[in-house]
Amino acid sequence: MGRTTIDQPFSFVIEGKFAGFILEDGYKIKRLRLSTATGEQIIKLSKEARTSLGRMLALGEWIRVEGYQKRCEKKGYLKVKAYRIQVISEHPVSDSLAITGDRISSLNLAESIVTKPAKQRATILVCQKSDCCKRGGHAVAEALQSTLEEYELTDRVVIKGTGCMKQCKAGPNIVMPDKTHHTRVTPQLACDLVGTYFHQQSERSVFHSSVV
Repeated sequence: MGRTTIDQPFSFVIEGKFAGFILEDGYKIKRLRLSTATGEQIIKLSKEARTSLGRMLALGEWIRVEGYQKRCEKKGYLKVKAYRIQVISEHPVSDSLAITGDRISSLNLAESIVTKPAKQRATILVCQKSDCCKRGGHAVAEALQSTLEEYELTDRVVIKGTGCMKQCKAGPNIVMPDKTHHTRVTPQLACDLVGTYFHQQSERSVFHSSVV
């Protein structure tokens, strides 16, 4: 059999609008969709890129992706993998985050850690009654936990199993930290809810800090 040869990797930098993630098994973040001037690009994420994100990305947000690509001569395609994702801001603020490798740097991050007391962890409630579990409650809980781990939010959020939420036929049921109740939750929806909630919290934090 012929041997498949792959060229030495070379780096790339590409900018565009965040168009979403591609999940594996319904909740594992594996690839990123990036809308560029030449069309939508699908980029595989390295472990470093996945775990380094300090917050959830918002759809349409401008980002810069850095990574490596290799060309497979026999199959004639590029293998592309990102190792760094950085949010691009036209009007940078002093507390904006720069995502680099597995560390998050910020101009005022060290100061904020010293001066601000630790916040109580938020809680996501997941119904653990048998009817909800039969409808996929365990998979939803696993998806939530996986998403929190991917974005290193486990020190800020805890998932708590509860008794019946009185909507068994509409399960799985979860309650987000802002007390909103969601029914018929799928693993994909659970990931989206986490992203939406913590993006809103991030926006509120930036707003309040700018007002002060």
